[in-house]
Formats: sequence, C-alpha cells, structure tokens
Amino acid sequence: MLAAERQAMIVELIRENGSVQVDELARELNVSSMTIRRDLVKLENGNMIERCHGGAVAKQEVAYEKKQTSNKKSKTAIAGKCVEFVHPGDSVFLDAGTTTCEIAKRICDIPDVIVVTNDLEIAQVLKNSNAKVYICGGMLQKETGSLFGRYATEMLKDFRFDVGFFGAASINEDFQVTTPTHEKMWLKRQVPKQCARSYLAVDQSKFGKQSMTWINQLEDYTGVITDRQFTPEEIEVLEMRGVRIIGI
Repeated sequence: MLAAERQAMIVELIRENGSVQVDELARELNVSSMTIRRDLVKLENGNMIERCHGGAVAKQEVAYEKKQTSNKKSKTAIAGKCVEFVHPGDSVFLDAGTTTCEIAKRICDIPDVIVVTNDLEIAQVLKNSNAKVYICGGMLQKETGSLFGRYATEMLKDFRFDVGFFGAASINEDFQVTTPTHEKMWLKRQVPKQCARSYLAVDQSKFGKQSMTWINQLEDYTGVITDRQFTPEEIEVLEMRGVRIIGI
C-alpha cells in the first residue's frame, strides 16, 4: 500500500470514529507504529488532523472569537469589495463566518435586500437593519455560532438566491475547498448551486492548507474575492480552469 493510500485510510477512519490510536492503526494497516506516527505527523502538518497522546483526533473548528481577530484588515477589505456585487432588492445568502459577518455590516443600508444565513452573529448584526432576515434552524456549533444539520439543509433546499457569499477554512494546493467538519459539507457544497451568482470570500491565510472534508473547487463559484497574490504559474492554471479571481 502506498503511503498516500494509507494516509487517506487514516483520515477516513478518523472521520468515521472521531479519533484513532497508533497501536490500533498499526494492527489494522499492517505496518509499524513508527510508520503510523510518521503518517500522523504528515497529516497534522497538512492541517487534516490533530495529534493527541497515543493517536489523533479530527481537526477542530477554530473558535469564532479567534477568527474574529485574525486578518481583520484583509477581511474588512474583502467585505468592502463583496458589497459591490449586491444590488437593491437582491436575495442574499451569507455563509457562516467572520468575513461574511463583515459583509452583513455593509449591506444593511442597501434597499429591500433579503438575507438568509446560518450564522447567529450575522443575524444579530442585521437585527435592527432594514433587511428582511431569515435564519436557518438546526444544530448550533457553539465554537463558531453556526447552524447546520438536517433542519438547516431542508430549509435551504427551498431557496434560490440572487447572490451568495461563502467562506472557507482551507484551500489546498490543487485549489480545492475543504473543511474540518463533515457536517457542514452539504450546505457549503450545495447552496452555491442555488445562487445566480456565488462568491468565495477568503483572505490569503486560507490558501495552501488542507482540511479533512472536500467541499468543491474554485471554479464552482462565479468568482473568488481575495487578497491572495498568485504566482504567474498559479494564474495560468486558474485561467485554464476558468476561475475568476477578483482582487481587492
């Protein structure tokens, strides 16, 4: 078995069980404990898992308070650019996240907008605005203030949006969007397809990272609004794939 295949199996076992032990993995995959430990180091360096004493656990979401203070200037600038794509009377989906929360602060005064979100903080921001606001039901992820699960996804299936803005935990070297928690996968993968225009709003810190669960890729959005400076080689690849990069 190739190392990449073995590591993929380890990630899948962690996704299914929440955690794994080194000795159990060594027996199941028929390799030494030292090999498993090297695999876990590689997966942790790739931002796919978190090592713990004797094994590893699924990568956890970063708490909302920590997200709020990281790359604040970039998020503010990205949000300012995003607002250019919202028009009076638009129905808008705002994905959970601190960048999308900055967008919410800036669309309050746009006439007749309707906002649907799965983020409690965004709903609070818009509470006293003129926007009509819908919030998804579902299970609350307390670390991030976002709602997900069957009730949230069932509600969202009935909506079609003029424009949607989405965040991401990580974007790998192949420009695939990934997330640490598989519970959010359906919403983040499906809702962009329900938007006439969909934008991924991400700062440069999200690139070059890999989380455990694949969502989609950059060409699945109308555009990617970011402060990331791409190399000429990356630009060539993105253009070939039809990715529209919108700089700030």
